Amino acid sequence: MNSLIIVIITLVLFFWAYRFYAKKLEALWQIDPKRSTPAFSKYDSMDYIPAKNWLVLFGHHFASIAGAGPIIGPVIAVMLWGWLPALLWVVLGTIFIGGVHDFGSLITSVREGGSSIADIAQHVISKRAKIIFSLFVWLALILVVAVFAYLCADTFVKEPKIVLPSLGLIPVAMIIGYLLYHLRVNSVLATILGLVSLTGLIYLGNILPINGSLNVWLLVLLVYCFFASVLPVNILLQPRDYLSSFLLFFGVGAGYMGLLLSRPVITMPAYHKFSTTEGYLWPMLFVTVACGAISGFHALIASGTSSKQIANERHAKRIGYGGMVAEGLVAVLAIIATATLFKRGEDFSTILKTTTPIPIFGKGYGLISRSILGNYGSFIAITILNAFILTTLDTATRISRYLTEELFRIKNRYLSTLLIIILSAALAFSGKWNKIWPVFGASNQLVAALALFVLSCWLLSKNKTTKFTLAPAFFMLITTVIALVFQVVKYTNPKSKDNVLLAVVIFLIALAGFMVYEVISVFIRLRADSATADVTR
Repeated sequence: MNSLIIVIITLVLFFWAYRFYAKKLEALWQIDPKRSTPAFSKYDSMDYIPAKNWLVLFGHHFASIAGAGPIIGPVIAVMLWGWLPALLWVVLGTIFIGGVHDFGSLITSVREGGSSIADIAQHVISKRAKIIFSLFVWLALILVVAVFAYLCADTFVKEPKIVLPSLGLIPVAMIIGYLLYHLRVNSVLATILGLVSLTGLIYLGNILPINGSLNVWLLVLLVYCFFASVLPVNILLQPRDYLSSFLLFFGVGAGYMGLLLSRPVITMPAYHKFSTTEGYLWPMLFVTVACGAISGFHALIASGTSSKQIANERHAKRIGYGGMVAEGLVAVLAIIATATLFKRGEDFSTILKTTTPIPIFGKGYGLISRSILGNYGSFIAITILNAFILTTLDTATRISRYLTEELFRIKNRYLSTLLIIILSAALAFSGKWNKIWPVFGASNQLVAALALFVLSCWLLSKNKTTKFTLAPAFFMLITTVIALVFQVVKYTNPKSKDNVLLAVVIFLIALAGFMVYEVISVFIRLRADSATADVTR
């Protein structure tokens, strides 16, 4: 099958979704451009700061949500189950579930004064729901910081050419942030300066590789995370993510331009088999792809940082729904890059065991972008992937600080961030992070399901329809819980027994059961209140 056909169909469906389906969501939440946002009403020069323009915030938001997930997850799914099931889930999931989840999390947080999704859970469900939900998310984010720090450090060791552009962008971003917010330099000129500097760093990195050990790079990255968390958002985090987003846009654009010019034929079978060594197509594919279709981490970004920086409600669709669509395009690119790399008859699952998704994507991207990037495609792909990882890493640390302050009443941002760094470092340096990673995809999707339930309760409390959020919430809950049940069976099997993973999986199932009970109680109460109000009228 010609890959160009897939691209055209995907673009048409995503355009329809953004133009028409997202408009229904705007009407449901009653977007009002004249309503003040928390960035202005709660301005504190630290976390609540209006973005210079919506593109700056979009760059931060997209760079933060687009971690390694929309590339690694789809690559694994394609190798195990086939490119067609992965493609269908990415496209349909993005339109009807992920986009709703991201937009709803962002605008609901804006309406609640920039509150996190956990705080909103307390307002519309119960205090117990907030505590359990927050604790789970807090633990999950510590794992994110540890894992992503390890992945980034490992990439530095294996690809020393990307060290200079990755770390050199930090002081460049601080300069751009100073120009934009303090000297109020024209945003276009500041952006051009930043991009020229980034291009120079990439060129220098290619001729001046910097070598270092895994532990050294881990330490450097964790120190960076500390400062990214405690500094005002417009000093480092926002401009760095903004500039990184252009690298991501360039990579995605070059990939799709390469597809347009070369029009490679997909040589891999569309479907492999329903049952694999990693489980059945349903539910395991739906928790493996994760970020490419829906991700609970997005709700944490939308309600953790983006809602505190958005300057106008009319930008919510562009940033929330548009950001998810952009991530869907990244996932589709990863699917095509993988599907054009292999031929019918190869043992794809064995190939996946002997290599990792990162070099698979790099090689496939290099092939489809050769007409644009020549022989530098694979290097650019790994640089882009590292940018994805690093932007998620710093944002996850900042959101972890927010949750630490809320959960443990630690008001000192330096102390709360230090606690996160110490715990993450303990996991990263000890190597224990990889024991929990196999079930992290399921935990991420569980967060998404719970966030959709919170949004449903919020809409119901405002006497609004829940048809856009409740059905996706139940689908994700059932899918994730079944996936977790399969994991219980796996980790109780004597051949693959793992008490640590088993305990984590049981905890997640218990969390899901508790939250569902709380949500049902709220729905019953709100329905009863609504019926009583109708009778008394």
